Amino acid sequence: MAPDPARGPGLQDTAPGPDAADVFAGGSENGRLMAAVDWAATPVGPVEDWPASLRFAIRTVLCSRFPMILTWGPEYTQFYNDAYAMLIGAKHPAALGDDLRITLAEGWAALQEPVERAMALREASWIPQLLLQLERAGYREETYFTVSHAPAFGDDGEVAGMHAVCTEVTRQVLAERRQLLLHEVASAGGRREDEQDLATQVCGALASGPLDVPFAAVYLGEDDGPRLRRVATVGVDAGRLPATTDAAGLAAVPVAPLGVAGGPFGDPVTDAVVLALSGGTGRAPVGALLVGVSPARALDAEYRSFHELLAGQVAGAVVDARAYAGERARAEALAELDRAKTTFFANVSHELRTPLTLLLAPISDALSEAGDGLPPGVHDQLELALRNGQRLQRLVNDLLEFVSIEAGRTAAVRVATDLAADTAELAGVLRAAAERAGLTFTVDCPPLPRPAAVDPRMWEKIVLNLVANAVKYTFVGGITVRLDAEGDEVVLRVSDTGVGIPAAELPALFDRFHRVADSPARSREGTGLGLALVRELAGLHGGTAEVQSRPGVGSTFTVRLPFGEPDADAAPPSSPASVRAAALTPWDDAPGRRARPAGEPGDALGTVLVVDDNADMRAYLTRLLSPAWTVRTADDGRSALHEALASRPDIVLTDVMMPGLDGFGLLSALRADPTTRDVPVVMLTARAGQEAAVEGFEAGVDDYLPKPFESAELLGRLRAVLERSRGRRAATPPPVSAHRPTAAETTMPLPVPPRPRTGEPGDLPVPAPPPSPGRGSDAPEAVWRFPSAASSIPPLRRRLRAFLADAGLGEERAYDLVLAACEAATNAIEHAQSPKEPVVEVRASVHDGAVEIAVHDTGQWRERTSSMDRGRGSMLMSAFAEVTAVPGPDGTTVTIRSPRPAG
Repeated sequence: MAPDPARGPGLQDTAPGPDAADVFAGGSENGRLMAAVDWAATPVGPVEDWPASLRFAIRTVLCSRFPMILTWGPEYTQFYNDAYAMLIGAKHPAALGDDLRITLAEGWAALQEPVERAMALREASWIPQLLLQLERAGYREETYFTVSHAPAFGDDGEVAGMHAVCTEVTRQVLAERRQLLLHEVASAGGRREDEQDLATQVCGALASGPLDVPFAAVYLGEDDGPRLRRVATVGVDAGRLPATTDAAGLAAVPVAPLGVAGGPFGDPVTDAVVLALSGGTGRAPVGALLVGVSPARALDAEYRSFHELLAGQVAGAVVDARAYAGERARAEALAELDRAKTTFFANVSHELRTPLTLLLAPISDALSEAGDGLPPGVHDQLELALRNGQRLQRLVNDLLEFVSIEAGRTAAVRVATDLAADTAELAGVLRAAAERAGLTFTVDCPPLPRPAAVDPRMWEKIVLNLVANAVKYTFVGGITVRLDAEGDEVVLRVSDTGVGIPAAELPALFDRFHRVADSPARSREGTGLGLALVRELAGLHGGTAEVQSRPGVGSTFTVRLPFGEPDADAAPPSSPASVRAAALTPWDDAPGRRARPAGEPGDALGTVLVVDDNADMRAYLTRLLSPAWTVRTADDGRSALHEALASRPDIVLTDVMMPGLDGFGLLSALRADPTTRDVPVVMLTARAGQEAAVEGFEAGVDDYLPKPFESAELLGRLRAVLERSRGRRAATPPPVSAHRPTAAETTMPLPVPPRPRTGEPGDLPVPAPPPSPGRGSDAPEAVWRFPSAASSIPPLRRRLRAFLADAGLGEERAYDLVLAACEAATNAIEHAQSPKEPVVEVRASVHDGAVEIAVHDTGQWRERTSSMDRGRGSMLMSAFAEVTAVPGPDGTTVTIRSPRPAG
């Protein structure tokens, strides 16, 4: 049968399909509705004339519970099932039999291409999350569908329509998008303590979600009052919103005049919500959030739930920020209190050390001068007072050292050290105390695989504090000190079988001033600083300190330090290494038999001006110095300056901390006046710490001695400073040929000409003796080797004087260099332990006016007295020369260079 063109595509006579009465059967609601449609008035004509393919396709659509639609013919006449009817909302049932392009006119721009492609090219499509604009609820709604379009074939095999299967995924798309926005807001909050910055960051995060938050404004309350202050906005002109308001006023803000567009279709935003920012249970809100509502979405339960979560995120961030700011304010208050405490301890050191000086020095002098001539009872009482005064001095020193560490003024200066030998030696100091207490004392310090780089003074404090603590709290059993290498760390363990420590006390055990209450001990003495110092000193090395303990069983303290590397060869002037390297004492050839300099009046070495605001200290110094000096006194810097200008003294001995013009001010005034510019100044001060000594020498002081001090040391320092001052004005020393060698000198090899190497072991060339200036030969250079003994210093002094004189150096500069070199040699003799060779080698050279003197020993320096940290000899690091100390496995080399290297 020929097809009837009037019936359109697919509407020709074919094999019979379902009867007209059966096409819409099956119990479908849409089936009953379609059965009532006057299909004869539609482009597809009466049901009786439909081709079998259309009838079968309609029955398939109606039977499916998945949303399906069928269009037939060029007019896109549509048929759909119950599930699809729910997707188009109010457009149903009028859409039945209508043109799809008219029913979905607002979304046809997105649907046209895949529909026409399916019908014209017979190509199926699948589009996930397709954005469609629908007006199914009375407004332009943002919706998302996952859609598949396929051609629908007629009885003749030609494409007669389009078959589509679709499902709405709007809820899933919105949920994912809103969840991502909440995450962005949470991340923007972070740990911010500034509320303004926090609000700005939150609004910046909200800017990434304009489809759900067209605009927003953050308002925060102040002092829990009702007023709210606008702190940040997004998506709206801030000037159109009130700067301050309350919650009711914020809710009454008209939205339409704000001129904000929203949603994917750019419709005007006409609604907003006010979200309270909760401050927590039982607390007033911390603010409010004004949020615009998308015009493309109804404010349904899911939208409101999103708003609640958003308000929770912002409120949590604000609460955290305020809590963090409060914590920081409390921390700053504590830090300020700590700084005030540090300042107090630093200042009170003057009040502590001056009385200590006036206690210890007279007692020590009385015991040393009277000796056994004192009655036994008086002698014992003085010794008791001296011991307890020294104990008080140690407590003050510990306290001030801890304060210095806390203030960041102390740094570890690492040198390569045989830590096993040092630890064994240090632990042995307390062996007698442990054995007197009836304890076994085991020291297990096998050699380490390589030297460890530590600060020797700090390591000494660590070991002695831990071992002393073990002796103090152990009554039976024993103590074990063990040193091991574990990987790249050196580990010190001090174990005891003492009383142990309750578990509740362990977390605070290394805190300063912490003491375990009611713990049995041999003595209740102590400040609670010992273990705190151990932790701090270990920390300065990049290490840790920890403890394991059980009451009644004992304790094990463990200190772990990295092996580390020695510090730079030349430490900065403020570091302990530099000062220690230059801590050299200018002794004369024969202490106690010094020749009086020419021109001294009477029996006095000279006139000393003593300046101190403490009357007892002035009286003590006057009594101490009077046998050898003519003493004048002043009670402050201004009086001293007047005295010095009226009658120039030979030396000024001044305190630092004084009312009015202090010691540094007096020093500056003396140096500024031509008549007193070269008067030597020695500072005698209660300010402790290496940084104080360096400050003094940088200011131009000649020597610096902290209180308490030994009277003999003060006298020796004053003599040395006076000799140095007068030596610069003395006549040129006699030529070396006029000198008769001493016994010590005749045993030393003099410089000899270089000789060719013979290849024999130990056959090293020695530089030629220095030629006289003007002979046109190479630059002067010499090497001397002296026994490591005090008797070597006088010949070294004479050799250097002659060498520098022959090299053409000026008298004053040569004097400084000789003094520096002799101090370096004295230190090498006194502090080089276990030398490979008991000699001190001195190399001197002069090149183009630059002098370099190197003093080398073959041992390892080990210090055991605090006097090594008092800055003696730091004057060598002033403008005329640079002094560096380089420790190593073959010994220590102190190098003096003049002038300082450029740069």
